[in-house]
Amino acid sequence: MSGIADVARRAGVSKSTASRALSGRGYVSPATQRRVQAAADALGYVPSTSAVSLATGRTQTVGVIVPHTTNWYFGEVLAGVQHALMERDLDLALYSGHPGTLERARVFETYLGRSRFDGLITVGIEPDQQELERIAALGKPFVSIGSYDVGNSAVSIDDEATARLATEHLLALGHTDIVFLGGEVGGTWPSFGDARRFHGYAEAMRSAGWDSAIRRISSEVSMPGGYDAAVDLLSDARRRPTGIVAVADEVGIGAIIAARRMGVGVPSQVSVVGIDDHANAAMFALTTLRQSPREQARLAVELLQRHLEDAAATPKRVWAPTRFIIRNSTSAPPASA
Repeated sequence: MSGIADVARRAGVSKSTASRALSGRGYVSPATQRRVQAAADALGYVPSTSAVSLATGRTQTVGVIVPHTTNWYFGEVLAGVQHALMERDLDLALYSGHPGTLERARVFETYLGRSRFDGLITVGIEPDQQELERIAALGKPFVSIGSYDVGNSAVSIDDEATARLATEHLLALGHTDIVFLGGEVGGTWPSFGDARRFHGYAEAMRSAGWDSAIRRISSEVSMPGGYDAAVDLLSDARRRPTGIVAVADEVGIGAIIAARRMGVGVPSQVSVVGIDDHANAAMFALTTLRQSPREQARLAVELLQRHLEDAAATPKRVWAPTRFIIRNSTSAPPASA
């Protein structure tokens, strides 16, 4: 593997000149910079992270914190962040942990303190006061993706408004017995946005005069989680709702699979609406609110880059759009309802 000395020899310059030309720090004539870059390209030279760090004072790495990595949304965000960082020749340091777990505590108490990154992106987490203090103590630029922000730059969809629209869609079709499915398990919401979605559902129900019908069924935010919760919910015809607002498409798809296996018609007996437009949503004809996690990731990286380039840049909140996608999982409630 070629080193900086090889590049310098091929370009006919000193190592320090070659280093300045490739790092962009310090003056080098345009002609020399072109000659050094051509030599580097010809040799396939790639600067080591440590070398770039010494030259620029940066690690060339961005830290990313997520509650977990198995959910479709978080996987899509991570893919988008990685793509945007690679376009900028930056590395990614990934940390994950559910609230209240040992892994989560170690992320904030140990790993973040090592500060092996230039900036931080958090995705769908709700830091408690102690975690916020640890983030602030890092002195690093900080961008969040999700509903939660503390005056830092953030990229969000309006989770509350999105769930309200999903619920109002069912109300407009004539449903009144509508259940919110998924999210909080064991007293803890896996992400702040999920809690906001329940609030949006409840607000729509109250506004329509159906306070007494507000109902939430807990489940893991996954297809198996939605399936298991829906089996229990739909098996009892006396408490079976006519409409389900799923916290995410994965939960909604799990509910559709459960209904089909139990002989409960979708949408003839129960309508299901989700949020996300998961990769499999169209396969199950799921009505949903579409968001673009990869676009949110790109916007977050752009915001972080803005702060890395200008430490005095003011925080900025970017609202990412959503779009209602009507498919065949929703219809008017059965006449008997």
